Amino acid sequence: MDEAQSDFYSFSAPLPDGSVVSMAQFRGRVLLIVNTASQCGFTPQYAGLEALYRSYRPRGFEVLAFPSNQFGGQEPGTDREIGTFCRHSFGVSFPIFAKADVNGPAALPLFRYLQQRKRGFLGLRAIRWNFTKFLVDRQGNVVARYSSAKDPKALGNAIEALLAQP
Repeated sequence: MDEAQSDFYSFSAPLPDGSVVSMAQFRGRVLLIVNTASQCGFTPQYAGLEALYRSYRPRGFEVLAFPSNQFGGQEPGTDREIGTFCRHSFGVSFPIFAKADVNGPAALPLFRYLQQRKRGFLGLRAIRWNFTKFLVDRQGNVVARYSSAKDPKALGNAIEALLAQP
């Protein structure tokens, strides 16, 4: 699929059980899409992501986590191990997709699309590290990209503003 011509809702991604979720399932919701890792200095951000999810989900907000082992080998576990770790260590209840590449030729097409829509530091397209975050509005527009260092708690105002829009 050509990411340049695609609509956000035309993408899909696999869950750990092998089933595939269409992004169309999230139409009309505000999304925070994050590439994650279990053995990273930013891993405690799972707690902040879960707090955002619990706070805003009733109003139409979702967090979608995509574990990736592309940055320092910091996500070596299986999909099952990752899910267990996230639930037990941080009480994560938002969707955690199957482990995948987010950069390079084998990257999920969804991530190539996100990178094309919002470039990072110095205009770079590639994701530089774990816990890069993309904010998507209710219409499927990628409206912001945040670095790994951006604390999820600091995203509340941006999420609130998007939730206030029809």
